[in-house]
Amino acid sequence: MIPTLRTFMAGISVAALLAGSAAAFETRARAAFVLDQSTGTVLLAKNADEALPPASMSKLMTLYMAFEAIKENRLSLDERLPVSQHAMSYGGSTMFLDTTDRVRVDDLLRGIIVLSGNDACAVIAEALSPDGTERGFADLMTRRAQQMGMTSSTFKNSNGWPADGHLMSMRDLTLLASHLIRDFPEFYPIFAEQKFEFDGRAPQNSSNRNPLLGLGIGADGLKTGHTSEAGYGLVGSAQQNGRRIIFSMTGLDSTRARAEESESVVNWAFRQFAEKQITTAGKPIATAQVWNGAADSVGLVTTEDVRLLLPTLTGAPLDAEVVYTGPLQAPIAKGAQLAELIIRPEGLPEHRVQLVAEHAVARGGFVNRMLTVSKALIARVNASSEAPAPTTEETM
Repeated sequence: MIPTLRTFMAGISVAALLAGSAAAFETRARAAFVLDQSTGTVLLAKNADEALPPASMSKLMTLYMAFEAIKENRLSLDERLPVSQHAMSYGGSTMFLDTTDRVRVDDLLRGIIVLSGNDACAVIAEALSPDGTERGFADLMTRRAQQMGMTSSTFKNSNGWPADGHLMSMRDLTLLASHLIRDFPEFYPIFAEQKFEFDGRAPQNSSNRNPLLGLGIGADGLKTGHTSEAGYGLVGSAQQNGRRIIFSMTGLDSTRARAEESESVVNWAFRQFAEKQITTAGKPIATAQVWNGAADSVGLVTTEDVRLLLPTLTGAPLDAEVVYTGPLQAPIAKGAQLAELIIRPEGLPEHRVQLVAEHAVARGGFVNRMLTVSKALIARVNASSEAPAPTTEETM
């Protein structure tokens, strides 16, 4: 006779698991997304999946595809690319290229990253386009973005020039920035460069517009954006003490608001949250009941140390529980997945960790099985005898 299987929830109360509530960041941006890259924790999401005009921030997708092409030997840094009439025709922020130029790819990349050159983007786009046109490259950008999980992104050009249907979400921009940092560490340092003087022809456009660079807060990228429709925006990243945060915001009303808001979000993310170790691999954090085993319980452990980002202010025990369907039936192999640890930091996404058996539990012999059944029967009898006698009213 085996007890009916049911879900057990074993609450955890460990002194080390303490957390408080971080003050929410009230951003003035129309949309924003803040990610702790080290732990994958989303710290802020405001209209994060709304597809909006990204302005020059969408140049990051052109850069990603250029870096891919270089890595795959389809493009080289020393290669010189021609400038078409179409590329030369762009206004706004440019490298002041003309059709007599043949420009090194290395210079074009810096022209895009530091100078936000619309013309430089078009030169790269036409070189990598399947049909030699910027529009053909934009279609390729959209398909590549979809493959990377950027489901709210559609491109009509290579540089973010205002165009109907040229849209990205702040979540997508943050995901793209994370890919750039992780996939191309050899190119990422360019994003921290504050000045680039190309051929002495554009002294008025030689400085990086990223307001965070040089502030001493660990900022090292990535890209600003502005059009009258989109407002002022920034895809930014900063690293402090081994932690990296990435964020995207848009819809601010001035360069000053963009500078203030971006610095504030960096300070908030680093000061209000800290990475803490929650469990140690192999150390039991709970036990599960075992039916018909050589032992009547088994320890539940994680296979790796678990570190989570938590609010820095400590207070009440962290809300956490172990969930499993039991009692578990012997035999149980060491390392068998048995349960799940669910951690719910206040104000942050729920985190789930798989738990496994600390050791093997063999199936019990005849005596063990009889003792188990006896214990179950005695427990049921005791439960019945302790129940209050029904009243006359209840039996009517």
